[in-house]
Amino acid sequence: MPVPSHPNGSGTGEGTDTLAVIRELAGPALADAVRRFMEDVPSDLAEHKLTDLEQHLLWLARAAGRGASPGPIEGSGVGIVLRRRILDALRSNLILAWTADPPSSADMLDMLSRLEHARELCVPTADQGFTAELSDVGGLDLLIEVAHDMRSPLTSVLFLSEVLHKGQSGPLNDVQKRQIGIVYSAALGLVGMASDMIEIARGGDRLASRKPEPFSVSHMLQSVNDLVGPTAEEKGLEVRIVQLASERRLGYPIPLSRVLLNLTSNALKFTHQGSVEVSARPVGGNRVEFSVTDTGSGIAPEAMDTLYQPFRREPRRESGYYFSGTGLGLAICRRLVTALESELVLVTGPEGTRFSFELELPPAHLI
Repeated sequence: MPVPSHPNGSGTGEGTDTLAVIRELAGPALADAVRRFMEDVPSDLAEHKLTDLEQHLLWLARAAGRGASPGPIEGSGVGIVLRRRILDALRSNLILAWTADPPSSADMLDMLSRLEHARELCVPTADQGFTAELSDVGGLDLLIEVAHDMRSPLTSVLFLSEVLHKGQSGPLNDVQKRQIGIVYSAALGLVGMASDMIEIARGGDRLASRKPEPFSVSHMLQSVNDLVGPTAEEKGLEVRIVQLASERRLGYPIPLSRVLLNLTSNALKFTHQGSVEVSARPVGGNRVEFSVTDTGSGIAPEAMDTLYQPFRREPRRESGYYFSGTGLGLAICRRLVTALESELVLVTGPEGTRFSFELELPPAHLI
């Protein structure tokens, strides 16, 4: 096996020895999964040194092997979380290999059972309290893991609430429809909070893709509208979408849609009557201005200094904008807009609030 091309690797060929040991401990299937993992380390793990990853891989191989003791797990949250992430990546590599060349059902069940056993061994012992884990050097990674675990079931709640709200499982009366709308809005808020926690812990300015790609502006705006629709309906608010005439552009749709969804959700949260407008307007050349405008009561002057801080403490006010102590959404919006080489502009007053930014988005053509 060639030396893995990992940015933090030592380049001395230790990977080959590691594979041989893993093959002996846990068999060829897991060794092949480890080989693929080491040749293409997932981006969220690439910051770790290859030698550190190999130590965790060896521990997991012993944990997933037959009869070998993996040894005690370290007390640090970072070690626990890292092993779980590596284990998830190995499971994905195994399933991908099985898709192309499936083994017998018995072999599949045996391997999955041993991986699950390894996951159970990753759980810290009873004397490692949750408070100790949070105060450890790996506390941030542990919070990210919790946010990941929250997001999956909440996404299911969001999906099922939308199905019920649209009447796809049978007609609802007005009271039931409003109740489902409230459930949907709460789930959307929690999914957004979990995503924001993950993003802010990673810097909040990742563009996901290195190169711009063709995307449909109208489809992106419609997706935002579909997500916030039940919330707007439950509050009796209108959401207006203003689209481009030439709507297929070249850019970064994932962070762009994230910004617009966060801004629109915020606008709906703090608007109690009237409407919210989400627009994409040409402003000259290939530049497009995106904006989210609401008819709320505006942002109080005393809140402006801390508006984009990810963590803050503010007293609750009876009217107008009140921002929670986390403030993650706006912090991430500003960082992503900056990463997109633009600036988030705010205009606010008693008659409403408008967030806007301009992007260079050349027209794109279908290939």
